[in-house]
Amino acid sequence: MSTLIVNGVRHTLDIDPSTPLLYALRNQLELNGAKFGCGMGQCGACTVLLDGQPVFGCITPVSACEGRKVRTIEGLGNAAHPGPLQAAFIKHQAAQCGYCIAGMVVRAQSLLEQHPHPTEAQIRAYMEPNLCRCGTHMRIIAAIKEVADGGRA
Repeated sequence: MSTLIVNGVRHTLDIDPSTPLLYALRNQLELNGAKFGCGMGQCGACTVLLDGQPVFGCITPVSACEGRKVRTIEGLGNAAHPGPLQAAFIKHQAAQCGYCIAGMVVRAQSLLEQHPHPTEAQIRAYMEPNLCRCGTHMRIIAAIKEVADGGRA
């Protein structure tokens, strides 16, 4: 048995402790925002926050999350009430295929919680581990900058 605290809710799961967190989120908890991309922690599609720090859910075992706070894209807002970053990503049309976006938003959330007003260089460096194959990086950066600037585009 493993206990996970996901988006503020405690869950007890009957799961092998070596199971990747991503599988527990998607298969047991039906939180499908984080995506399976490469399975090797190299693309960022599976990014979630663990105690406020971005981690790759595909390579983070459930055992490493025991008693720690996990946040997913679902914990940042929803379609009816998107969070500030989600709204900015929509406004700037930062998603094309949309596959990377949950991981991008979650990583950006961590950045803004640690550094509320990052420079563009800091944004670029922090976001580097997450890949977008569609090439909307400039729109992603613009969305993050807007939130960092207090909503001023």
